[in-house]
Amino acid sequence: MKVYIKQLVLGKMRNCVYLVGCAEQRKCVVVDPAWDINSIVQTATADGMEICGIVATHYHPDHIGGRVWGHNIAGIADLLEQLDIPVYAHKLEVDGISKVTGISNSSIKACASGDVIAIGNTAITTIHTPGHTPGSQCIALADNLVSGDTLFISGCGRVDLPGGDVDQLYDSLTHKIKKLPPHTTILPGHHYDKELTASLAHVLKVNPYLQVESRQAFQSIRCP
Repeated sequence: MKVYIKQLVLGKMRNCVYLVGCAEQRKCVVVDPAWDINSIVQTATADGMEICGIVATHYHPDHIGGRVWGHNIAGIADLLEQLDIPVYAHKLEVDGISKVTGISNSSIKACASGDVIAIGNTAITTIHTPGHTPGSQCIALADNLVSGDTLFISGCGRVDLPGGDVDQLYDSLTHKIKKLPPHTTILPGHHYDKELTASLAHVLKVNPYLQVESRQAFQSIRCP
């Protein structure tokens, strides 16, 4: 199985948008399309890839389009104007995505943790990682994890926004992400660090949120 992964850093918030899929059948999905939809489509076309779906890690508008800082940014709705493709999101994010983007709930295929989405000869697996938002999800592909705003190279998602929960985020990081193989490549939702990607082994060494020894210690450094 040969996988295809392309990382694009777009927009004022340095969002990481991903094209991931099957290098053999030249099919991919876009994870968190936002800011510059034309660049995303043109990148896939230049690589000879067919975009066959959208996956949202969570409902925040900098990842899926909507209103940020008083300005409308492009996102899922704009991509759907060009392509008739399904949108996948965790079931707890469907209402939020519909409200933020203006697309109907019926346009979104609700996922649960562990769901597998086939892309050509390749498959991605959704992992529910609540904390930043109730329905935040990461995307596992071979030895890679698209981590959205759940985990960055040296940080993790905020919990002071609507739906944020520090205990859920601690559990997601401790009981799900930290248990992945150390060679897993972390592909974060923002380019906040010197590195664009890093192995989980490296992240464990540099990320203080993965080094805490208790829930209380995590709360003390993550709570606003």
